[in-house]
Parts: sequence; C-alpha cells; structure tokens
Amino acid sequence: MMANNFIQSGDVLPLTAPYDVVAGDGFQVGQIFAVAASAVLSGQPVQGQRVGVFSLKKADAQIWGEGALIYWDNSSKNCTTTAAGNLLIGAAAANVGSSALTGAVALHASVRANEAP
Repeated sequence: MMANNFIQSGDVLPLTAPYDVVAGDGFQVGQIFAVAASAVLSGQPVQGQRVGVFSLKKADAQIWGEGALIYWDNSSKNCTTTAAGNLLIGAAAANVGSSALTGAVALHASVRANEAP
C-alpha cells in the first residue's frame, strides 16, 4: 500500500541545469547532487540520476580507497576526498590510483549540506 502523498521514488529527478552539462557529468543543484542523463545548457531541464555507481571525474593525484567518502567540488566540477566546503555524494566503489582521471562512485540519494570550510 502506498501513501497517498507519495510523488516518486526520487532515484531520477527532473532538475534545472545550474551550468552546461554533458551526459554523464555530475552537477549540483543546491544540496542535491546528480548525474546528467543528457547534455543540456545552463538553465535547461535535465534528468538527474541520484543513485547508482558512476565513473566520475576525480581530483588530480588523489588516491581513493574502496569505501572512502567522496565529495563533490562544485568549483572544480569533480569528485574529491576533501570534505571542507564540498558536498558529500557517496563512497568510492573501488580503489583508484593517483594517475586515474575518474573513479567509481556509489552515489547515495540523501541530501546533506556542504561540509564546513
């Protein structure tokens, strides 16, 4: 039985792109992080995937251990293990070496404020 106020599961949300995005890019709208389903220009509607495991751009020279907390750096538009000033988006789904340009991130759909600077 479903509550009569249920709207949707929330795994995919219709959002407004805060900047130009390419399909597969991460983006942040307020305190929501998602992965774009298609390429759109800033201000256009985009379907944002909020859960799942995605290969996402990572900060240069970082080493990620499996299960490490991963944050979104909205200034650099990449994932990082640096908490300060960034939004917690999930955890590393696999070990990643320092030379890798991307890392596997298991996203969670919770909404959380950016970490304190």
